[in-house]
Amino acid sequence: MNTGKPLVMADGLTKYFPLPKGKKVHAVDGVDLTIYEREIVGLVGESGSGKTTFGKTIIGLLPKSGGTVSYRGETLPQRYKPADFRRQAQVMQMIFQDPYSSLNPRMTVGEIVGEGLKLHAGLSRNDTRDKVADWLTKVGLEPDYMSRYPHEFSGGQRQRIGIARALILEPEFVVCDEPISALDVSVQAQVVNLLEELQGSMGLTLLFIAHDLSMVRYISDRMAVMYLGALAEIGPAKDVFFNPKHPYTEILIASNPEPDPETERQRLSTTIAGEIPSPVDIPAGCRFAGRCPHAMERCRVETPQLLPLPENTDRQVACHLFA
Repeated sequence: MNTGKPLVMADGLTKYFPLPKGKKVHAVDGVDLTIYEREIVGLVGESGSGKTTFGKTIIGLLPKSGGTVSYRGETLPQRYKPADFRRQAQVMQMIFQDPYSSLNPRMTVGEIVGEGLKLHAGLSRNDTRDKVADWLTKVGLEPDYMSRYPHEFSGGQRQRIGIARALILEPEFVVCDEPISALDVSVQAQVVNLLEELQGSMGLTLLFIAHDLSMVRYISDRMAVMYLGALAEIGPAKDVFFNPKHPYTEILIASNPEPDPETERQRLSTTIAGEIPSPVDIPAGCRFAGRCPHAMERCRVETPQLLPLPENTDRQVACHLFA
C-alpha cells in the first residue's frame, strides 16, 4: 500500500453529458481514486471508456456532475470560475493528446510556452524569454525555436512544446492525456523517457492515460483499468499487467501486441467479444457481463463493488469472482 500523502482524491466522481428526452451519457460514473504524491498512475481502457473525460474532470476543464475532487485535502469547486482556473493552473496542468490541435497556430512557440508565465508569474519580458528558452532546452528543443510557429514542427516536437507549456509553471500534478498516441513508435519512447526524467527531477505526480498497456506498465507505479465509465481493477502496475484479475483486464492485456514480430505472428488472436455497451443505457449488474466469458446470473443483476483482494489489499477488483 502506498504510504505517501494523498495529493488528489476523486470520491464518487461522475460526469454526465445531457441528451434530449432526459437521457444522458454516463461518461464517468462514480469513480473513487486516490493519487499519492510523486506517484505515476496509469489509466487504461478501450476507446470510449471515459479515461479522457475523467482526466479533464479531475483538473476542472469539465464541470462535475456529482461526487468530489480534493487536492491536498481541499475540496475543489464543482464548476470552475476564472479565479479557480488561475489558482489551480499553478499546481495542476494537462498535456493534451493531439499535438496538432492543442497548439494555437497563430501564436509563436515563445508565446505558447510563455503564456502561463505571463498570466501567473508576473515576470518581466526578458525573464520570461529566458525561462521559456530554459524550458525548451529541458524538453530537447532549441531556444531559437521561440520565434517559429507550430506548423513548422514534427509531431514529436509539438508534443515537447506541449510538455514545456504544461510544466513551465512547475505544477505538482499533471494529467497526461494519451501524450504518445499520435506519435511514431521511436518518438513515443523519447517522450515517455522525457516525462519520466522530468517526473523524477521535479517530483511530479502524474495521471498517465494511454492505450498502450506495455508503455503504461513501464512508466507507472500503479495501473487503473477503466471500463464504461467505472474502474474494473487497480493495483501495482507490474502486478496488474503480469497477473490480471478482472476478466476484462485479462483480455485487454492478452490483446496487447507482442514487441517481437515473429512472436506476434505465431500468437493466437485474442479479441474481446461483442462491443462496449452504450454509455447512455448502462446495463444492469456488471457492465462487462455481456462480454465476459465467466459471467454468472449474479453478474447480470448485481453491480460488483471495487474491493481489495483478501490476499493482497494493494489490489482492488470489481468482480463477483472475488467477492
